[in-house]
Amino acid sequence: MKTRWMIVLLMAVSGLAQAAFVTIGNAGNAADTANGGVYGDVAYTYQISATEVTIAEFTASGAGSGNENYWNDGTRTVGTAAPASYVSLYEAMKYCNYITSGDVNSGYYSTSDGGATYQANALSHDAYAAANGLTYFVPTDDEWYKAAYYKPDNSGYSLYANGTDTTPTWGTTEGWNYNFVNSSPNYTWTAGYGGAEQNGTYDMMGNVREWMEDSSGVIRGGAYLYSEILLRSSSRNNSYQANEFDNVGFRVVAIPEPATALSLVLGGLILTGFRRLRKAYGFM
Repeated sequence: MKTRWMIVLLMAVSGLAQAAFVTIGNAGNAADTANGGVYGDVAYTYQISATEVTIAEFTASGAGSGNENYWNDGTRTVGTAAPASYVSLYEAMKYCNYITSGDVNSGYYSTSDGGATYQANALSHDAYAAANGLTYFVPTDDEWYKAAYYKPDNSGYSLYANGTDTTPTWGTTEGWNYNFVNSSPNYTWTAGYGGAEQNGTYDMMGNVREWMEDSSGVIRGGAYLYSEILLRSSSRNNSYQANEFDNVGFRVVAIPEPATALSLVLGGLILTGFRRLRKAYGFM
């Protein structure tokens, strides 16, 4: 615990405190009937990170195994603002714990086997946050789906996350990074580089695929090497939660709104850390 304040300072320096979130409202919306009325209904307002968690953000947490900087291995030099990859679902859960509490084992996710696996709390995201304050989560299937495909005017769902049913623009600064097989780019780009999607997010269509919290290991969204089929709301795949891939990362959900609350938490922890430092070294 005595080094926690140093970690918090590192989080602030690396940009975690200023991470951009977008609000997903229209609480109580219906599920998407186009997919059998199964996905997208969320009873509460929440925030989701506008971009995928970056290499810089993830490595600062210490939640991974050290190989998440795949995009800067000497043959690829995208930079640490590229999305973290080679991240398992369990590591994504540890990261959410870390930015909630400063401890990878303290938060919404717990482990009963020394850290080999993690599981979600029995409470829903909104219920847990109501009881415990600002909490960060891996998005549920419904939270991610709604943020991607539910129209902000409350009029229903679209096939793609840009609010249309038309194949999205590929591979430009106003488009999305997918389907590299036909041309460049053949790797990820900086998180948030391409076109903005209908709810203010970036790269839910493309760049890297993303983990859902679902216990079956659900992955959604497109990636730089896959066709537009994976950008569609109908695309949903599974993988073992401990698996790691170069084309899979994640983003986070926050409840309640994090900007003010996180600033207060950081301020309090930094002040506490300064007081500890002053006491330890005897200066005023």
